[in-house]
Amino acid sequence: MRHALRTRRAAAALPAAIAGSIAMTLVGSSAHAVEPSDVREALIEKEARTSAAPAAAKTPSTYTVARGDTVSAIAGRFGLRTADVLSWNGLTWSSVIHPGQVLRLRAVTNAAPATPQQSRTVYVVRPGDTVSAIARRHGVSVSSVLAANRLGWSSVIFPGQRLSIPGRAPAAAAPALAPVAAKSAATVYVVKAGDTVTAIAGRHGTSVAAVLAANGLTRGSIIYPGQRLRIPGKSSALGLTAEQAANARLIIATGRNLGVPDRGIAIALGTAMQESGLRNLSWGDRDSLGLFQQRPSTGWGSAAQIRDASRSARAFYGGASDPNGTRTRGLLDIPGWKKMTFAQAAQAVQISAYPDRYAQWEKPAYAWLAALG
Repeated sequence: MRHALRTRRAAAALPAAIAGSIAMTLVGSSAHAVEPSDVREALIEKEARTSAAPAAAKTPSTYTVARGDTVSAIAGRFGLRTADVLSWNGLTWSSVIHPGQVLRLRAVTNAAPATPQQSRTVYVVRPGDTVSAIARRHGVSVSSVLAANRLGWSSVIFPGQRLSIPGRAPAAAAPALAPVAAKSAATVYVVKAGDTVTAIAGRHGTSVAAVLAANGLTRGSIIYPGQRLRIPGKSSALGLTAEQAANARLIIATGRNLGVPDRGIAIALGTAMQESGLRNLSWGDRDSLGLFQQRPSTGWGSAAQIRDASRSARAFYGGASDPNGTRTRGLLDIPGWKKMTFAQAAQAVQISAYPDRYAQWEKPAYAWLAALG
């Protein structure tokens, strides 16, 4: 009683506003006094943008999405920027995440960081630009540009965006998608009586397809004594890493076994380069996986099946040997695909949000086919 009396007297001596706020603190807020979800996310986003850098040790490398999660809430929880989490996972602001999905919480580090000696420049993206074209223009690798700007292979760039361009990589760096060095330049061979393209290609350690392509010939063309043929170097027109070249050979071999014409194989190569960088990825936008970024949720197979590069290639080609049966539609199942443009045919299979981007790989795909086929 004496304690209660002293409390009432002390409260009476305080101004009304202060006493009221103390009373509210003691009583506590209502269990239902929670901001709507859009307000909560706005607050979280603001905190993520203005908070100090988080302690790296407390941020895991990945996070498994739980029911009710949003990208902004996940970013805020770990003191990250929402834009960074989106770019590290190849997502956009309109992307949908789902329970069980694994998100990266750190930047992609598939390229070696720039050394102190490497200068960086800033490039402002123009309409029609692609990351690969920008990288080639500056003489650096696509992966180094992606890493320098915390982008993924499926990230979208837009006019006016400022990209950091790392300096040229040292000689020991991995090769970029760039023109072949002068040492693999073509040589000239003068045809002799009895020569065949097959024999000439074998003699020079290159493929028949590469010789034909280098001279504008077809398999039905006739060569004659005295004719001068360009013999491409073994690495001519590739510009691929060992991993990319191996996957390209697999796609080509699969197409050959299925009887797919060269144009169809080139479309498959270009599609795989656009979707995954010709790499058998274990991640992608939403649940996309593998060489062609096929999705379990849309019927392309289980995650393990899609990561089987040979099976994924057969599923992309489709036709009578399609491992998915009629659940998905491959290139050979598209009516009139041979009369479509390169990009139209690829888009008919992939149903991409950016259908025009396949076109940039048409010429390189035919070069890879000629050199590796």
